[in-house]
Parts: sequence; structure tokens; C-alpha cells
Amino acid sequence: MPKVTVYDMAGKSVGELNLSDAVFGIEPNKSVMHAAVVNYLANQRQGTQSTLTRSEVAGGGRKPWRQKGTGHARQGSIRAPQWKHGGIALGPKPRDYSYTLNKKVKRLALKSAFSSKVLDQNMYVVDKIAVDGFKTKTVINMLSALGVGKKALIVMPELNKELVVSARNIPGVKTALVNTLNVYDVLNYDALIVAQDAVAKLEEVYA
Repeated sequence: MPKVTVYDMAGKSVGELNLSDAVFGIEPNKSVMHAAVVNYLANQRQGTQSTLTRSEVAGGGRKPWRQKGTGHARQGSIRAPQWKHGGIALGPKPRDYSYTLNKKVKRLALKSAFSSKVLDQNMYVVDKIAVDGFKTKTVINMLSALGVGKKALIVMPELNKELVVSARNIPGVKTALVNTLNVYDVLNYDALIVAQDAVAKLEEVYA
């Protein structure tokens, strides 16, 4: 059963917490995590890229010269792909890149991501994350006290607008709720800072 130190916002150790083996103590599955990250990035694509084909570009209604006798190669339109300002052959058109992953695969990927953070000692549990008003400095001081890097993901048990607003001006810092976590964010951020109440919710949902 993995153990982590519980800190307060001043960076002082206030105890230890036993984590669930089923959520934070499994062998990370790299291939499943990779599949989940690729799926997330594909689903973020807007798919609005579009090129004009030869039938969509302006001009080219007339044959540029007669078929035979000019010494030129035969041409039917000045808007064919080989001409300057011509249409694009086989170019991208708007499409939907999104696809779904199996539910069990998603859960395994998220649990693998949590377990990898625990193994790398990049998960920090804070007894209570509270911000008195909209104060970015409070969050900066907490990050400094915990000694985390530039990129940190703060996980809240429930929506705390003061914390969200206080953290959003800090480059590389993001806040998330338990039910909005995804594998990409967990792996992308150097440190995972989780409120103690959020740990209990994660174990309840994913165990």
C-alpha cells in the first residue's frame, strides 16, 4: 500500500496517508496511457482546416490554348493543380477527428497515470487548500513551500472559485475537479497537488 506525506499549505508535514492500491499502487501501463493521450489530443482537434479544389478556386473556365499545334503540353484549365493559383489536389477538408476509447481502458489509463506520479514522488497531498479571497500570492507561496516545479496541476474536491481565480494567472498552473481529470493533464504537469478530500473522492470513484 503506497504511503504519501500530507502537507499543509506552508509546506510542513502534518502526517501520512495510506493510498489505495487499486488506484495509486498499480503497475503503470505505458501503452494504455499513450492511447489515452493520443485520444485526448485527437478529440481536441477542431478539424476545420480546408483547402480549395480545382472546382472551387476562381477562374479557369476557358481552355488556355488549343489542344494541338502550339508546342505546349495540353491543358484544360489554368486552375488545375499544377498551375500557380490552381486548386489543391487531395488537400485536407473539414472532418471530425474524435473517437471514443473503451471505458475500462480510460479507467486503467487514469489509474496508471496516478500510480506513475506516486512512483516518481511527484504527487503532493495537502490537508486543505483554502484561499482567503482572490489572492494569487497565496497559491504561489504554497507552490514554493511544497518545492514543486513550474508546472503543477491542483486537484480540488469541489469547485472553489477563489482558488481557480487565484491560480489562473500563474503560468504553468492549472486547477481541476476530481470529475474533470484526464490522463493528458496528469502526465503533462510535473507535479500533482491533491487536496486530501479529493484523494478520498478519487479512491471512491476509481477503486
